[in-house]
Amino acid sequence: MTKPIIGVMPLWDDDRESIWMLPGYMDGVKEAGATPLIFPFSTDADELSSLVDMCDGLLFTGGHDVSPSLYGEEPLEGLVSCCADRDEMEKIVLGIAVNRDVPVLGICRGIQFINAALGGTLYQDLPIQHPSETEHHQSPPYHVPVHNVTVLDGTPLRECLGVGGLRVNSYHHQAVRELSGELEAMAVSEDGLIEAVHKPGHRFLWAVQWHPEFSYKTDEGSRRIFEAFVGACQKSEAHSG
Repeated sequence: MTKPIIGVMPLWDDDRESIWMLPGYMDGVKEAGATPLIFPFSTDADELSSLVDMCDGLLFTGGHDVSPSLYGEEPLEGLVSCCADRDEMEKIVLGIAVNRDVPVLGICRGIQFINAALGGTLYQDLPIQHPSETEHHQSPPYHVPVHNVTVLDGTPLRECLGVGGLRVNSYHHQAVRELSGELEAMAVSEDGLIEAVHKPGHRFLWAVQWHPEFSYKTDEGSRRIFEAFVGACQKSEAHSG
């Protein structure tokens, strides 16, 4: 069987005006049996549509804050660092993926962006808007788990992992506030934040707030998330063929 191709959303370096990539996104996908392909940085809808045509699945990565304009708010001054072109690019790609039932996995910014793009809202800055004792912005090493999440009964994530609770790593200052009506929660942190979501009726659209790209080498649950995603992409390949 040909390995499925996963389109990976690029990270953007403002200072260098260049795309870049953390190896864990690529290696996590490869370890699970797929071939990753980094997308160019583009807001050309025709170009992006052609690129999605080449892929069996799409990975929405971490990076810049999601622009509050996407959910109708003004940014908190000095606390939000956005990239409007990246938001526009990913909005186009996600729209294509939803329309074509292409499997999607979102990580960190990925869960935030997907929620906002589908009509939800975000906490722009957790220390200001949702202060708690839970560690959501850990120091290195980033693969080490720092807080608990509850995996909700009856969800695809619970079926995948086979457990009702996890210890996860965490490095973010934004998070899901109001959940999109198109999504359902799959996991919740000990201080009440939504930590994983899926889109019912879509072949595979999952997103997690933690970082399996840092922990897949040491954590079985992280590997299973990548494997579930790649497995759905293999089914997509068979379906499209």
